[in-house]
Amino acid sequence: MNVDGADEEAGWEGPEDETQAVVEAVGRQLKLWRKAAGMRPAEFAALMGYGENLVYKIERGVRIPRPEYLDKADEVLGAAGKIAAMKEDLEQATYPKKVRDLAKLEAQAVELGAYSNHNLHRLLQTKEYAQALLQTWRPAYSQDEVERMVAARMARRSIFERSPAPSLTFVQEEVTLRRPLGGTMVLRRQLEHLLEVGQLRNIEIQVMPTDREDNAGMGGRIQVLKFGNGSAVGRDEGQATNGPISDPKEIRILELRYGIIRAQALTPRESLAFIEKVLGET
Repeated sequence: MNVDGADEEAGWEGPEDETQAVVEAVGRQLKLWRKAAGMRPAEFAALMGYGENLVYKIERGVRIPRPEYLDKADEVLGAAGKIAAMKEDLEQATYPKKVRDLAKLEAQAVELGAYSNHNLHRLLQTKEYAQALLQTWRPAYSQDEVERMVAARMARRSIFERSPAPSLTFVQEEVTLRRPLGGTMVLRRQLEHLLEVGQLRNIEIQVMPTDREDNAGMGGRIQVLKFGNGSAVGRDEGQATNGPISDPKEIRILELRYGIIRAQALTPRESLAFIEKVLGET
């Protein structure tokens, strides 16, 4: 049987929004399947290879079962795929609501432009980089919270696989390419990933060198998403509220600022050469 630490990895902390009802419903179904099979929690846990305490938590809806937990339960209880099918119901519940909302917008966008000054944009992060970054935050996240957020970031990368492909542009401050979050090997793999992504025809990555005298991005991160119907939504870290922007006048100002930032940064071709140089120095 797994030790307690391994048991913790079989589920995430419970959700904090409307998805709680979904998680509780899945937990009830798991309990009903277990009881119908005539198994006590201890017996079921032993066959599953997880702790009895985790079984209780999942059945009460306190923990979100991981996909592999549901697959194993389906096998142990002879559910013929009915339990495994619940993975689809839980897929959205895994991620925080604000992340799901952002992912929905990204899934609809035909254009995305983003300037990042402290960290690499989330869509560009490797799993190891994202994990290392989240582990630096204070107050510290629990390991479950880190895993949830990393999974959410990785799921958002499906935007790269869309067809027709959206136009994606990113401007990164030089420091984001040099900060060794997670250690040298994590940074090297992250830089290699940027070089791979930068080769895609619908993606342009630009670098803002630290020695630039003029930098219109000193006010903080910005992002603009444009949609097929002509509407747009943006975010500006320099705003007092830091909330979403949808007013056309404010969007135009944000687009103007982003355009200036892109003009001040290295070109996409120069940027890939710069990233390759940093990789060689790492």
